[in-house]
Amino acid sequence: MPDILVKKTRAEPGEASLEVTIPPDNVKAAEERATKVYQQRARLPGFRQGKVPAAVVRKKFADDIRQETLRELVQESWRVAQKQEELKPIADPHIRLTRKVAAITAAQVDAQLNAMREQRAPWTPVAGEKPKPKDLVDVTIATREAGTDEVKDPEPYQFVLGEGRAIPDVEERIMSLTPGESVDATVRFPDDFADEAKRGQTRDIRLTLREVKRQQLPALDDAFAREMGDFESLDALRTAVAEDLKKEAEREADARVRAELIEQIVQANNVVAPRPLVERVLGMYAQAYEIPEERWEKFAQEFRAVAESQVRRDLVLDTVVESQNLRATEAELDQRLQELAERRGMQAAELYASLEKAKRLRDVARSITEEKVFAYLLSQSTVEQA
Repeated sequence: MPDILVKKTRAEPGEASLEVTIPPDNVKAAEERATKVYQQRARLPGFRQGKVPAAVVRKKFADDIRQETLRELVQESWRVAQKQEELKPIADPHIRLTRKVAAITAAQVDAQLNAMREQRAPWTPVAGEKPKPKDLVDVTIATREAGTDEVKDPEPYQFVLGEGRAIPDVEERIMSLTPGESVDATVRFPDDFADEAKRGQTRDIRLTLREVKRQQLPALDDAFAREMGDFESLDALRTAVAEDLKKEAEREADARVRAELIEQIVQANNVVAPRPLVERVLGMYAQAYEIPEERWEKFAQEFRAVAESQVRRDLVLDTVVESQNLRATEAELDQRLQELAERRGMQAAELYASLEKAKRLRDVARSITEEKVFAYLLSQSTVEQA
């Protein structure tokens, strides 16, 4: 098979830019290997698992195969570049980490219980009163011709006051009204408004408050605890909430340890985020957040550091996956799907079909792989409990 060509285009202390040329035969071979992976994994009606024709698999999993091919080619190119340019880690440190689980306070438990009360509380109409923060309001906002009584384009809105769903000037006017009243006002969009084109602009509007609703919070007692599940008393519910908060604190502590672990490896080895990979990640972010094209440049500037961190993290993880052969197996994927299906009260085949349709099977496999990588890395590290 033809050689991958690597050419150094720029070199600085701790950083190098490389131009990589991959022969078409290598790309074709990588595509074929990726196709075989999905042939073994695919479960399509009318075919036994592992017996789906390659042409069918390529059509069904085109995006996934393309992503897998790109991942393999990047890794292959990186290995060639490391060998040719003698790129070596600067250090091979023994990593020491601190895992600190935040203590759960009574105030946190109370806050969670109050949030549960709000979730269960009905909204009751309020008559003859001005609305207050946390009230649900039903309003109509129309555009008013300046200096006249003419209005146009009335639009209904419903939101909870104080949640930032409306600009401050509008909320202030709403809280001056009682249901059934209207007011003509000039409102100003704040300087940090999400739509940059509207920042600092003013609008003449007619605001009508149609209805106000207020939550009636249930009493925090044993009866409420029984409504929330299989709890005999409020104390039992409080204990369960505290346990849930503790588990969440432990998950957050584990996440911080994993982030610190990756950061130490990145710093010790001067891992550089290649620009093409960063641009690709930024493109994925922009697509996920549905960023319009005219805002892409500003979005890219704001999120470039995040994308670079993501690329460095992925490079570290992928290197460990390849060196230690830690990729998720088909058996592990099947087991995970079975576990997820049981939690959701559905058949594994049904969950598989759903994830396959949403193109999320790769995400499940990646999750398993990352768990194996972190288990390996942590086994090589010292983790102290604080």
